[in-house]
Amino acid sequence: MKKNDGIEEKALTDREERFCYEYVLHLNASKAAIKAGYSEKSARSKGSQLLTKVNIQNRINYLKENLAETSGISALRVLKEHEKIAFADAGQLRDGWMSLKEFENLTPEQKAIIQEVTTRETKYGTEIKVKLFDKQRSLDAINNMLGFDAPLRTELTGKDGKDLFPDIKIEIIDKTEDVRNDNSDD
Repeated sequence: MKKNDGIEEKALTDREERFCYEYVLHLNASKAAIKAGYSEKSARSKGSQLLTKVNIQNRINYLKENLAETSGISALRVLKEHEKIAFADAGQLRDGWMSLKEFENLTPEQKAIIQEVTTRETKYGTEIKVKLFDKQRSLDAINNMLGFDAPLRTELTGKDGKDLFPDIKIEIIDKTEDVRNDNSDD
């Protein structure tokens, strides 16, 4: 049993946990109840009944507020997907210069870099075009995620952070007065 603000909550059953997860996915209580293993005949009433329970409501709210955790998506996972694209080359998909590897023989990493495959019949046979995802966009995303392209701030200070040039006075000179005087002589 979990404590929530001093109130003890009853632990969820496996079916209730699955209902919460499915409800967050579909926002449909009947569909979530069926996916959680409740009967189709009673799914509507069971889904409605489950949504009235405080512990179910709390779990659904937690799952909604923590979608990255709920979905299993992390910054590392996104970075790894960009890595596949950024460092891939068309040679991974070829058997020699003129022929492509069979799709079934490609690794999941090789399949992940393919954006589109198109075919068309020509007088020489079937032409197959394979379009890969944009390497530069993935490289830019990696640079952004890792902070490689962040601006650098350089500050020059003396010992213990003291000003290196304490005696230099910065003077702002207003040149507009001189310009007006130069024009009035004409």
